[in-house]
Amino acid sequence: MKALGFSLVVCILAVSVSAEDHGNSEVVSRIVAMEKAWNQAYKLRDKKALDNILDDAIVLVNDDGSLQTKAAFLSGISSAAPSDEQQVSPESIAVQAFGNVAISTGVFATKVAEKGKSHVRRDRFVDTWVNKDGKWTCVAASATTVAR
Repeated sequence: MKALGFSLVVCILAVSVSAEDHGNSEVVSRIVAMEKAWNQAYKLRDKKALDNILDDAIVLVNDDGSLQTKAAFLSGISSAAPSDEQQVSPESIAVQAFGNVAISTGVFATKVAEKGKSHVRRDRFVDTWVNKDGKWTCVAASATTVAR
């Protein structure tokens, strides 16, 4: 009887861990899709899409250590000339999910024109996502230039 009870407990735990892993894989897929949508919206200078992705109270940390508000970030997107910067698809994205919070890390490349010359700058990013009432939103983001 004890063996049957132990087996039942092990089966219940295995099912709950499997369900948890399945839930995490859905969260990981969703956050990866959100990261790609952010890159695409940035590339297309789509302020409406970016407004939907970024939380109103987002903390943006630039590669020089300065902080930026959502309003300033969106303003910079619309005032930049299309040839100034063009972010391309991310090179890598990894996501760790913790219930209603997910941390994504990775590397993206940006085509930059400086002094008439074009080059590609690579940045490592860390973004924090929170599920608020069923909607994932980015509440913190930072990027640091990767040394060549």
